[in-house]
Amino acid sequence: MDVGLERAGFEIAGCVEIDEDCSRTLRANRGQWRQLTPGDIHEHRPDGLLSTLGLKRGELSLLAGGPPCQPFSKSGQWHNGRPARMSDPRANTLRAYLAVVEATLPEVMLLENVKGVTAMRARVTQKYEALDVLLSGLKGINARRGTNYQPVVIHLDAASYGVPQHRERAFVVASREGFELRPPPCTHGAEEVTDRVSGTLAYTRAWDALWDLDDPDFDPALRPAGKWAGLLPSIPEGSNYLHHTPRGNGEPLFGWRRRYWSFLLKLAKARPSWTLQAQAGPSTGPFHWRSRRLQTAELLRLQCFPPDWRVSGKPVSVRRQLGNAVPPPVGQVLGQAIITQILGGQPSALPLQVPSRRPKCPDPEPVGLVPPQYMHLRGEHGDHPGPGLGPGALKRSSR
Repeated sequence: MDVGLERAGFEIAGCVEIDEDCSRTLRANRGQWRQLTPGDIHEHRPDGLLSTLGLKRGELSLLAGGPPCQPFSKSGQWHNGRPARMSDPRANTLRAYLAVVEATLPEVMLLENVKGVTAMRARVTQKYEALDVLLSGLKGINARRGTNYQPVVIHLDAASYGVPQHRERAFVVASREGFELRPPPCTHGAEEVTDRVSGTLAYTRAWDALWDLDDPDFDPALRPAGKWAGLLPSIPEGSNYLHHTPRGNGEPLFGWRRRYWSFLLKLAKARPSWTLQAQAGPSTGPFHWRSRRLQTAELLRLQCFPPDWRVSGKPVSVRRQLGNAVPPPVGQVLGQAIITQILGGQPSALPLQVPSRRPKCPDPEPVGLVPPQYMHLRGEHGDHPGPGLGPGALKRSSR
């Protein structure tokens, strides 16, 4: 997000980053950015951050942050019945973020997370939901400091701004003076190349980003591994394991929605990518349409990082860093909107760094047959029982 905010016209005063590989990546690409130590936000005195940065309370234009998303993710809900949310220790970074808001009193605060961060607490539970904590925390700050932070929740899909990836995230924006941010207008989303009425462009396709990396003789290290690797060629482009369910067009090997969405998920050349995952097991997609894992250069392009961006760490760390990142064009459009609508300034005129549309997109890859070793799975498979009844929830109820 900082890369996009910088491109919008902000100067990055300082960063707090707990992951050492992420920290090395920042140093390798933005050595001029000041990284504050220690990297754990919980080890800082919130008011000490101001003196470290040489700022006074109220001088900071924007405080941007993103607590870990796993406590609020759909994956947690699918597996455990409901995500852990604020009962997860990792969610304490949200409270730490609020402490920094009160210490610095920025003109604008910006918080990013998965859509689940804005879920309200169910009346039948005793869990504190993130939005509850955020609302009550800002209310307390307003009462103590005489501010008027009124949070506005904006849901954005990265594909609506030219990123070749459907990636929906929630952004919470609050102005110290109570100004409300309007969502930045979408630049992409038309069915054709251009919508003459709205002026929006067609979604950027995966092919537009990856066309020159589509080598049929790919690195053998990119071959998928694990129990289900041999099944991947029988999945059509843009589909996942649901193809091989009673409601799909393949073989009835699985029950409908009995697996997580990204299980054997493949890209389609003619559509934006599915959301890149930070925690990727051997069967977790999205996979390339040639039934292989995505290489780092492809992950960078699908996230729209600058072409010279380098990522530090081993492959698992690289995947985690890029899967957790906000695509820079999204940070840029939000930053431009904040500068224009709230700060009353003139944002940078730099264009969004998104792929150009290629003149011709090839036909989908042929779909292979199901290998014999999986045919014993053919049979009747029931559907998923419904929300809150996933495998993890059933295990708990049987104890």
